Amino acid sequence: MCGRTIRAMMFIMSVRSESITNLILEILGDLGRMAPRPFDGKSGWSKRLRNFHKPQFERAVRHLDDRGLIKIISKNSQRFIQITKAGQIQTLLKKAKTAKTSKNPAWDNKWRLVIFDIPEDSKAKRNLLRFLLRRQGFHKLQASVYINPYPLNREAIAYLNESGLIDYIRILRVDEIDNDIKLKKVFSLK
Repeated sequence: MCGRTIRAMMFIMSVRSESITNLILEILGDLGRMAPRPFDGKSGWSKRLRNFHKPQFERAVRHLDDRGLIKIISKNSQRFIQITKAGQIQTLLKKAKTAKTSKNPAWDNKWRLVIFDIPEDSKAKRNLLRFLLRRQGFHKLQASVYINPYPLNREAIAYLNESGLIDYIRILRVDEIDNDIKLKKVFSLK
């Protein structure tokens, strides 16, 4: 990845009003998948995050390390930052929450149902899933059944797969539902 691309990404990210910790996670998550090397030295990331002061960057790195979202690795007497699985899941969740739903103007006359049965000991994950579905434009049909005329976005699907929630969820595409007149009004469909 060339320096110009990284600077462009940094400018776009700096325009957003995000905390430095979210910015570091996003950079590690995105560049970790695209760059030929999975991690970079702390000073390398610090140079890329020029809008932030080094002490602010150091505090953010310690905070992410304490939360288990990154880990600091020593190799050949140098220190590197690497995103953890929990950090990747956190990044995916953030992207899934903020991603716009692609509502196609032409509805394909199929409904998307998300049915889930998440154990009681994972109540926080269940509530997070409900929030995510509502954020994606899904409407509550019953207690653990949500409906939308359009599919979930890729980020939401990736989050469900990585977090393991997909094991408790069924996503259905349904051709017809009895008495869907009210649902068509909810979604402004003809």
